Amino acid sequence: HILDKKILDMDDHEVEVVYDISLNFQGGKLYVSEVDFSRRRLLRRMGLKKVADWISEQRKEMTVSWMYVQRLPEHIDTFKGHVKLNVLKENISDIHPVDLADILEELEGDQRLAVFKELEPEHASDTLEEVEPRVQRELIRAIEKAHAAQLINAMSPAQAAVILAALPTAEADELLQMIDKDSAANVQEIIDQHDENILLFSTLKFMKMPESTQVKEVMTNFREIARNMDVIMYVYVTDITDTLRGVVDLRELIAAEPDQSIGEIMTDNVISLNSEDTLRDAVDMFVRYSFRAIPITDAENKLLGIVSFRDIRGIKPRLDW
Repeated sequence: HILDKKILDMDDHEVEVVYDISLNFQGGKLYVSEVDFSRRRLLRRMGLKKVADWISEQRKEMTVSWMYVQRLPEHIDTFKGHVKLNVLKENISDIHPVDLADILEELEGDQRLAVFKELEPEHASDTLEEVEPRVQRELIRAIEKAHAAQLINAMSPAQAAVILAALPTAEADELLQMIDKDSAANVQEIIDQHDENILLFSTLKFMKMPESTQVKEVMTNFREIARNMDVIMYVYVTDITDTLRGVVDLRELIAAEPDQSIGEIMTDNVISLNSEDTLRDAVDMFVRYSFRAIPITDAENKLLGIVSFRDIRGIKPRLDW
């Protein structure tokens, strides 16, 4: 009854399928000792033993001890769900928020909450931004109000507005009262007025460097530089007056030669929003160009901030995209 069910592998943060089980005979009873999610086991079940044995010689075993697997319901014949690991491995703090969001979305409610509560505040806040709205709402309503306020306070006003807008008004108002007053004011403006100036949705936490910066310098220090940034998929190239000269995509950095300067590989015809544009203008531009982030400049092309698609995507239904 558990064959072909899914196991959530917290080590590799991916989902595997149970193709076979190992049994031990103790005290006159059979006990499950391991589950196996290697495809060779599926081939054995299909009668392809020789093929399975050949694959077994080429690849290592892919088993999980039964002690790490969620207990099945008492009435096993009614079990229709997936099998999930019931322990967190030490490396959960190293799982990227996007991957962790995928994991949380696959877990059941109680398990999801248990995993989420194990996260450090910053990691929890980043992960909460990435999960789908339904899961965001469930998690916010399930944790302590003080904890929820702490996580929301760590978000950009735009992302906080997306989450709070999905809650009942009374609950959203209660959380707004618990976060930083300046942040609360910005969040409320975003919720109420979708045609506000785009700078309300922008962040100053992005990477900008002069044209002479070498690719190897950026890549060597990327992890340290990007750690506290909201936008990490682009490096913006500016001069000493903060005039925007170009932009470099992370993929271009990876493909470039180490000794090249970012000025050599940058795109100099940069699509940008101006400081008078509104949220609706930004939405139109994201739809047109499919960028992940867009710079905001003034009349003299000075870089004022960056707006990311992640921060405004949740407002899409209310703007009739």
